[in-house]
Amino acid sequence: MAQKKSENAAKRLAKFIKNAVSPYHTVEESRKMFETAGFLELALDKEWKVKEGVKYYCLPFMTSLFAFSIPKSAGSKKNLPIHIAAAHTDFPCLHIKPVAELETKGYMRINTEIYGGPILNTWLDRPLSIAGRVLMKSKDIYAPREIIVNFKRPVLTIPNLAIHYNRDVNDGAKLTKQNDMLPLLGMLNDKLSKNSYFLDMLAKEIKEKKEDILDFDLYVYNAEEPAFIGMNNEMLSSPRLDNITSCLALTEGLIGASAKSSNEQLSVTALFDNEEIGSETKQGADSELLRVILRKIYRSLGKDEICLDADIRKGFLLSVDVAHALHPAKSEKYDPVNNMRMGDGVTLKLSANQRYTYDGVAVACIQQLCEKNGIKYRKFVNNSDMPGGGTLGPIISSHLPMYTVDIGVPILAMHSARELMGEADQEELKKLITAFFS
Repeated sequence: MAQKKSENAAKRLAKFIKNAVSPYHTVEESRKMFETAGFLELALDKEWKVKEGVKYYCLPFMTSLFAFSIPKSAGSKKNLPIHIAAAHTDFPCLHIKPVAELETKGYMRINTEIYGGPILNTWLDRPLSIAGRVLMKSKDIYAPREIIVNFKRPVLTIPNLAIHYNRDVNDGAKLTKQNDMLPLLGMLNDKLSKNSYFLDMLAKEIKEKKEDILDFDLYVYNAEEPAFIGMNNEMLSSPRLDNITSCLALTEGLIGASAKSSNEQLSVTALFDNEEIGSETKQGADSELLRVILRKIYRSLGKDEICLDADIRKGFLLSVDVAHALHPAKSEKYDPVNNMRMGDGVTLKLSANQRYTYDGVAVACIQQLCEKNGIKYRKFVNNSDMPGGGTLGPIISSHLPMYTVDIGVPILAMHSARELMGEADQEELKKLITAFFS
């Protein structure tokens, strides 16, 4: 994605989000940016021969991506500074089950399960679409063909029940995940099979034979486009701000910093999948993936694991995920003074109980980095009666014991089908990531 000088970071984010409609597509959009910037691809299952002063990326799985720049004279340095920034590519949504057809009274519905923790009622009455991966028959049993698909148009919706039949709807009526959250695809007729209408549509969409489809990993996403709103367009309303804001900032930040010839550190961007469901997967942050990547880099540079362990201890990690902005109608839910508004810049997320990583030295370092580069920031701590959610930081730093700080842009309506952020905050986040990698 070429970066125009006339576009600020939020406008670039809005364009990026339009295409980043599933973890597969988020990774693909970042991959294209890295490739355009001169990063070379490496395969995880091959021997690496990295060169000093060169930039690389690796796709261990289709929903996770690692990119890094090797400093000059990296092999000859006794200690190699390591800077890592991590984010996640997934978002709370609906996931389509293997037998997707669920005809009801002549209505064609799609059988789904809930992925992560979305605010369910925000998915009602919206134009919804489908994106993800389809697995096809192949000559090699252990290498099925993979097709990445995006319907790119609204094909689904989940209609509300009229208030006349649901008088308690405004009192917080409960939605059942197995029945109320099944999207409507259309009306059944004589030309459609009630047992295969979804599979028939999918085969037509990917231009393949239905009988060749083995499996699919398909997400339902909000097809509405981002919009700048407010008196001065100072807010961005959009699907998937959690956590595409961070994915783009990490991609742009590493590309911008790696263009400088003075870098003396190993800079790594890590985009993991499955944060919204706990990260305990092969492509998630609670895996050995990042250490595997670092080991392969060090071996290629002629360094052993003793050197790697020593450099990890002196390394620095930024865990980058969205933060909670102060809600104007619910300020009592927040700490009275340690809170963030949209537009306050980058959030430094702190927790003595380590729901967010907290180390005073690490926080002080990032404060100085922000102040040196004129980057707006504030510290955030949850209301003591509200534990808050988890992040990548504590998980990754338990595998790689290094200084870690949790950061991100503050947003409202987190985990809604449509979230809200301050337009100016994306630029501050991108500036911080660039400075961190520089």
